[in-house]
Amino acid sequence: MAENLADKIPAGTNFLHRIIEEDIQSGLNGGRVVTRVPPEPNGYLHIGHAMNVIINAGSAIKYGGKWNLRFDDTNPIKEEAEFVESIMDDIRWLGYDWGDRLFFASDYFDRLYGFAEKLIEMGKAYVCDLDKDEIREYRGTLTEPGKNSPYRDRTPAENLDLFRRMRAGELPDGSRVLRAKIDMSSPNLNMRDPVIYRIAHVSHHRTKDKWCIYPMYDFQHPLSDAMEGVTHSMCSLEYEDHRPLYNWVVEQLADEFEYLPKQREYARLELTNTVTSKRKLRALVEEGRVRGWDDPRMPTLRAMRRRGYTSQAVHTFIDAVGVAKRYSTVDIAFLEHCVREDLKMTRPRMMAVIDPLKVIITNYPEDKVEWLPVDNNQENPEMGERKVPFCREIWIEQEDFLEDPPKKFFRLYPGKEVRLKGAYCVTCTDVVKDGDGNISEVHCTYDPETLSGKPMDRKVKGTLHWVSAEHAVPAEMRLYEYLFVEGEDGDLVFNEDSLVITQGYAEPALAEATPEDTFQFLRQGYFCMDKDSAPDKLVFNRTVPLKSSYKPPAQ
Repeated sequence: MAENLADKIPAGTNFLHRIIEEDIQSGLNGGRVVTRVPPEPNGYLHIGHAMNVIINAGSAIKYGGKWNLRFDDTNPIKEEAEFVESIMDDIRWLGYDWGDRLFFASDYFDRLYGFAEKLIEMGKAYVCDLDKDEIREYRGTLTEPGKNSPYRDRTPAENLDLFRRMRAGELPDGSRVLRAKIDMSSPNLNMRDPVIYRIAHVSHHRTKDKWCIYPMYDFQHPLSDAMEGVTHSMCSLEYEDHRPLYNWVVEQLADEFEYLPKQREYARLELTNTVTSKRKLRALVEEGRVRGWDDPRMPTLRAMRRRGYTSQAVHTFIDAVGVAKRYSTVDIAFLEHCVREDLKMTRPRMMAVIDPLKVIITNYPEDKVEWLPVDNNQENPEMGERKVPFCREIWIEQEDFLEDPPKKFFRLYPGKEVRLKGAYCVTCTDVVKDGDGNISEVHCTYDPETLSGKPMDRKVKGTLHWVSAEHAVPAEMRLYEYLFVEGEDGDLVFNEDSLVITQGYAEPALAEATPEDTFQFLRQGYFCMDKDSAPDKLVFNRTVPLKSSYKPPAQ
């Protein structure tokens, strides 16, 4: 179980926790705390959903309560079993275990249907023949009241007969709906006789073809909460206008439940350069603009894992952002900062060359190989050291050599001496070019007296990372930028340059890595081995660059 970061929040700084504490003190619901995480299985969890998981599950744990994982699977048109499995896996990755408290709204279809019939018998629901466009027209506007449906005054007996025919599959999709009978003049449009059941002759991923009518979210969700004994139903702020309907539904059927849940809202997580709309994310996948829901550029948790983000970094980020009552946008660079801070002391610092340039050390014996000790993490001596091979031919970064350098260029150029990390000092003596005038090789000589920083009084500006050409493993480096950037009108647009792929080399020890293993590549950033890796070609995703201009706010 991951550390519950809610415990680190000082008392009184989280308004949801203040509400829970007041409810416990007043004895509301017997002082019980039961929350729920209610994903709809119509896509993959994203960073915003992670906040909901952490708030609901974390709060229950903090106050010694229980939390339910419930799939609100009442829309078979968009839902798939694949998403159920991925969501469970992502919640485990976040560090939460629901134990035996796994539920599905589809398990309640019989009871929900019974509740609907009860509302009909009470005169609180009716079958309506208007189509969706007519319902929208009759609903009115924010400034004009709605009009009653011409079918609103059907008797309970007529409504029961029609509703049962809907269930029996006698009526086609869109021909009828069941609506709650509330108030067509309510200032809240959600209370103007909302639809609570619709016909959909679609096979469900769990109930198959048993049902052809399905409850709407605003009907199912509060009743599922009530059936499960949920006390605190915490959701994002867009559901605030739905709270009166939530309360109306459970109040009409209050005699069916021992405790009634309360809905509370918080501002959802908004990040710069990020879109979390499932509809928009699905479009990116279906249009082939990304390589699936787990494309490392996506804001899904599955994608973040593939990119090398850690669950602890996500926890730290969401904890630091806090729980707010009003929307604000958080700089995505802060999330990257949290990732970088989590990785820097715990990941080995390896050598890999992203854009390789061949260096030949002309005075080094051709058949000689040295295995040189290198610290795994200079800031964490407890991580020990490893041996890296050194020989006559090595790879360095193209950007680390200039034939005609500007002032204050402290890397390699003709006549310049630099240190090779963990190895020797080398001096450039010659440059070899191909027929097009491009540099193909750099020739250097080495000083055998300078191994591993010796002599101590030798002052050499510039230290380069490198890999042995003989031992290096071919590696594909996938460098990511933000998936969305700000367009001319200020709106976010797809970034066509969000992925750059380079072909480089990695030190041989990296061949032992497995997917999701994360490393710092010296002077390059943090990288994670991708699942596309093969024994003869490694693939690494850049998690975050090594440095950022982002400065976290002062505490």
